[in-house]
Amino acid sequence: MLFKIGFLEIGWTDILDVIVVTFIFYRLYLIMRGTIAIQIFVGLLVIVAGSFVATSLELKAVSWILQTLTDIWVIAFIILFQPELRRLLVILGRGRLMANLIRSSMDETIEAIVEACDEMAQRQVGALIVISRTTGIRMIIETGISLGATVSKQLLLSIFNPKSPLHDGAVVIKDRIIEAARCTLPLSNQLQMDGFIMGMRHRSAVGISEQTDVLAIVVSEETGTISLAEDGKLKRNLSPERLRQELQQGLNVNVKSIFEAPFKTAAQEDLKEE
Repeated sequence: MLFKIGFLEIGWTDILDVIVVTFIFYRLYLIMRGTIAIQIFVGLLVIVAGSFVATSLELKAVSWILQTLTDIWVIAFIILFQPELRRLLVILGRGRLMANLIRSSMDETIEAIVEACDEMAQRQVGALIVISRTTGIRMIIETGISLGATVSKQLLLSIFNPKSPLHDGAVVIKDRIIEAARCTLPLSNQLQMDGFIMGMRHRSAVGISEQTDVLAIVVSEETGTISLAEDGKLKRNLSPERLRQELQQGLNVNVKSIFEAPFKTAAQEDLKEE
């Protein structure tokens, strides 16, 4: 024992325990920063801290109320933080061995996507492209029209042609194959990001990237800008070269530590509203 505070005996193991727990909570905060879940997370911390203080001061009634709340916190945590827990499990599956076993060369696919997005941006044709990485998104694919065709610039331009019956919804790509078109994606609860009010395409791109391990590309029909959603964050006003670099990094360099915050800081630029 190092020292004693009231009835508490503090030792080296207690200090180590506090440091480890603090580090874990800090990394969880980084993962959830900028989301609605952070407010719930802070609320849970307040309840836990209040319970500890009430016990220390022997406030029996307050302790009983807070103890009742903490008894059900595990179930509440799972329900309230379902998207964040899903994303954490996705990060667990992003090991180097898994990436090496699954990831094949995507150079031709990336080039076809970049050229198609560049042309659609110039013509202000709206598009939404989802590229699956280490996890499958079968439920999303089943909401659309199955294709099973090799990715090509011409095919993407044909799908997103406003006169095409497949242009609404998203295209889902896995490796070099377009799995399906006209897919329905989950909407993000976030209505705006970095001051930008998101439309349906952008909310869909952010929503699918929050829940699964994907890259989601949006071509704005209103402004002709290209955006990329990854891990719940949106990067906007991408040039074709920047889009190419982001896709190469996201698809070929896809190894992250479990405690590395999955959110990357978006470049601070003067952005036009969609």
